[in-house]
Amino acid sequence: MTPKEMLTEMFYLQQKLNDETNGGGWEKGYNKHGRIINWRRCVYMECAELIDSFNWKHWKDINLSPDWDNVTIELVDIWHFVMSLGLEYYKNEKLGDIEQIVNAIMDSSYINAFCLETQIPEDEDSLLIVSVIEHFMKDALDEKPFYKLSDDFLETALQCGLNIDVLYKYYIAKNVLNKFRQDNGYKEGSYKKSWNGKEDNVVLMEILEDKPMGIDELYAVLQVAYKKVL
Repeated sequence: MTPKEMLTEMFYLQQKLNDETNGGGWEKGYNKHGRIINWRRCVYMECAELIDSFNWKHWKDINLSPDWDNVTIELVDIWHFVMSLGLEYYKNEKLGDIEQIVNAIMDSSYINAFCLETQIPEDEDSLLIVSVIEHFMKDALDEKPFYKLSDDFLETALQCGLNIDVLYKYYIAKNVLNKFRQDNGYKEGSYKKSWNGKEDNVVLMEILEDKPMGIDELYAVLQVAYKKVL
């Protein structure tokens, strides 16, 4: 698949997930239960969780390496919310459909680098990366336009060693997990996020280490694993 095709598929999947989770018309800012949707706050809060993957505390574990696996998970979560903001913005401003959103991202000054081989970050780059994330958070709070936040995301992802292939692989997997959560009582509060001592995100990463899987196969594997949760 080309980068444009990968972006297009991710946006279509995000639209479908939002429609199923929040109900039709969620772009107006409310879900089907009347709850306010604030994608910018979602980005901000997930960025805070992303920072916690790094060793930023001057008083604790000062030689600890960043949790790079969790960095990937958190960035994929942020991408869900950035895409949702884009879908909402383009719909409400009548700027076009998913094709127009993807075209705008393909025009980003960061996209060429994002389509190259990944550059593995060094542990000593952690505090620099944290400052990039904090800039991203500020733009989210300052209500900068979608194209600025999508650029912020690409810059942050590049700093963290992701590229379009990595993002696509883990987005597809996390999209499946999010649907699995919703199908098993996540919104109602009955879903068990801890699977025998491991967070479901961690279980997902372990499953993906074994072999590549399609959407249906991954969902089926999650079903089998969830039935074993105590």
